[in-house]
Amino acid sequence: MYDAVDDPYTYPDSTVLMNKADLRDQSELDDFEAEISYARSMEEIPGGNLDFEHFKAVHFHLFQDVYEWAGKPRTVRISKDDSPFCFPENIDSEARKLFKALAKANYFVGLTPTEFAKQSAHFLSELNAIHAFREGNGRAQNAFFALLSEHAGQNLDFDRLDPDAWLAVMIHSFKGDEAPLAAAIEQLIVVE
Repeated sequence: MYDAVDDPYTYPDSTVLMNKADLRDQSELDDFEAEISYARSMEEIPGGNLDFEHFKAVHFHLFQDVYEWAGKPRTVRISKDDSPFCFPENIDSEARKLFKALAKANYFVGLTPTEFAKQSAHFLSELNAIHAFREGNGRAQNAFFALLSEHAGQNLDFDRLDPDAWLAVMIHSFKGDEAPLAAAIEQLIVVE
């Protein structure tokens, strides 16, 4: 659960996010959100230019049935375990800077698997620190990462991804240590 101050995204006197199904119980919302976003992830993810607009379109695609604000950057400050994410007033500028750097790096095309893992770990770490949306950042990041990997010519086997281990390495990267995330990414790469 995220910590937020004066959260306009939640029902009054609640920490449950307002949602299209009007579910007021957190576990029911969690189940609904997981089911719906998973179903959407099985559909074709929207194409685009691998920029911030594209990333927002991916989030919208996954969560359009759950939240009115799907695909829109958050307007409230949030943190997790006392670690603040990017302030909302800086999301757009920080995201545009990150995606500009991605374009300058030619979207990691032509890199060795090890270099791709290192570069994409840094990108994912920064994208996670921005945490553009009120909810659903990890799933949007993973879907976008799949598109980026394919574009870069890297064949990743996401069946190898252990969600708990992935979360742990994402937390390490948030705290400044990207090496475990790079190692986890490299383990997903199928070398032919």
